Amino acid sequence: MATASKSSKKRVRKSFETGIVTVKAEWNNTIVTLTDPEGNVLDWASPGRMGFKGARQSTPYAAQLSGEFVAEKAQMFSMKSVKVYIKGPGPGREQAIRGLINGGLDITQIVDRTRVPHGGCRPRRQRKI
Repeated sequence: MATASKSSKKRVRKSFETGIVTVKAEWNNTIVTLTDPEGNVLDWASPGRMGFKGARQSTPYAAQLSGEFVAEKAQMFSMKSVKVYIKGPGPGREQAIRGLINGGLDITQIVDRTRVPHGGCRPRRQRKI
């Protein structure tokens, strides 16, 4: 009886010179995503993944730790510089960027993609008294 041998593939570690970091800062949470230049997700971090639960997820400190975690992962992919896209009005906006800087990444560009209402919804009808 012939035995089937499994061919072991050598895992190739991807390396990128630059990357993209997207920060989604909501009122209750901050999600930091690391992607390659084409937009494929490499890793992500959130305060829940860092061990924060409940109201502590929405703190700037939790967002900073998430940024530092993503910066460490970016260095594993040999990234030196990143572009940062921010979306949302949450309290962890600036601190997530500060965490990326503390983690050792160079930030080449910061773009704010927060949606801004223009014109808004139709107002309610006039109340009749």
